[in-house]
Amino acid sequence: MDLFLSEEEVAFRDEVRAFLDAELDPGLRRSERLNPCFIAHPSYGLLWQAKLARRGWAVPTWPTEHGGPAWTLTQRYIFDQECERRGEPRFRTQGIKMLAPVLMRYGTPAQKMHYLPRIISGEHVWAQGYSEPGAGSDLAALRTKAVRDGDDYVVNGSKIWASMAHESTHIFSLVRTADTGKKQEGITFLLMALDAPGITIRPIKSICGSHEFNEVFFDNVRVPVGNRVGEENSGWEVTKYLLEFERGGNPAGGMLRAWHGRLLRLASVPGPDGGRAIDDPVFATQFAEIGMDIDANDMIELTAMSKVQAGGNPGAIASSVMKLERSRIRQAISELAAMVVGMDAVRWETSRPLTDLPEAPQIEEERMMASAIYFNSRSQSLLGGSNEIQLEIIARDLLR
Repeated sequence: MDLFLSEEEVAFRDEVRAFLDAELDPGLRRSERLNPCFIAHPSYGLLWQAKLARRGWAVPTWPTEHGGPAWTLTQRYIFDQECERRGEPRFRTQGIKMLAPVLMRYGTPAQKMHYLPRIISGEHVWAQGYSEPGAGSDLAALRTKAVRDGDDYVVNGSKIWASMAHESTHIFSLVRTADTGKKQEGITFLLMALDAPGITIRPIKSICGSHEFNEVFFDNVRVPVGNRVGEENSGWEVTKYLLEFERGGNPAGGMLRAWHGRLLRLASVPGPDGGRAIDDPVFATQFAEIGMDIDANDMIELTAMSKVQAGGNPGAIASSVMKLERSRIRQAISELAAMVVGMDAVRWETSRPLTDLPEAPQIEEERMMASAIYFNSRSQSLLGGSNEIQLEIIARDLLR
C-alpha cells in the first residue's frame, strides 16, 4: 500500500481545505466542540449536510449513480481526515451510512428513487429500530410483531435505544413476521414514517446529560407492504449486511485523531500548580501509545475500505475489530482528558444543547466538556452491539 500522496491527491486535499475554510463557520465548529454525543445536534448537522450536498460531497461513500462523488479510497480518506481535523459537525447519519447501502443492494428501484435523494437532502432523517427491551444485544430475540393485513403490515411492540428518533422523520426496523424455525428466521425489515398513527416516542436521558436515545412504541401501526426491504422473513440477511456498515463501513480514524488533538491541547495548558500534563513522562507515554493505536486502526480501516471500493462489503471480522478498537481508543482518550482537567472534571453543565451557553475561549470550553465526553464514551462499549458480541463474532468466524 502506497501511503504517499500524488500531486493530484495533494491538489484534492487543498481543494477540501479551501472548501472547509469557506464553509465551516465558527458556529458550526463550536457546535462540534460542545457536542458530547457521537452525532451532531440536527439543528447544526443538517446545516452542514446542506452545504456538503450543494458541493456534491454529502455522501462520500456512495456510487455516482446514486449521487456520490466517485472518489477513490484515498480521496475519501483525505476528506474524512480534513473534515475531522477542522472540527466539522459529525453528521454522517444512520440513513447515509447504514440504510443507504442496504437500499442499494436489497431495495426496489422505486425505493431507491424515493428514499436515496431525500437522505442526501436531509428531508428524511432516519433512526434505527433494532434493540428491544429484554433482548439486549441479541437482535434475533426481538418480539415486535408485524401481521399481514391486505396491502399493509400491522405492527405492535417496542424498540429501545433508538438514537435520535425524536429528531428523525423515519425509522428502519426489524419485526417478527413468523415464529417457526430458528429465531433468526421469520424476521422482516420495514421502513416506517415516524409520524404514522400509533407511534409514540419516549425520551431516555443518557448519563452524559444529553437526550440521544429513545423508546419507540408501535400500537397497531399500519405499514404498506411496499415499505418492506427484501423478502418477507428474510430480514436477518439484510440486518447482517447493515451491521457491517454500522460497525465498519465508515472510517473513524479522523474522528479519533481529532479527539487525540483535543487531548493534546488540554495537556499543553498549565494546571493550577503551573505544570503541564504533557511534560509528565507517564502521561506522555500513554498519549503516545494511543497515537500508535490510532495509526494501527487506520491501517485496518483502509484495508476494509479497499474491499468496499472493490464492490464488496467490509467483512464481519474487520467490522467487529474496528468497532472494538474505536470504543477502546475513545474511552482511553476520554479517561486521560478527565485526569488532565482534574477538579474541572466534576464541573457539570445541565443545559442542553451546550451551544446555548455564553461563548468562552476554546480551551475553557474543551475543559468544561471533559466529564460529559468521558461519560458518553462509556456507551461506546455497547453501541452497535456490545464488545462481548463483537468478540463472539470474531471467535465464531475464526474457529469454524
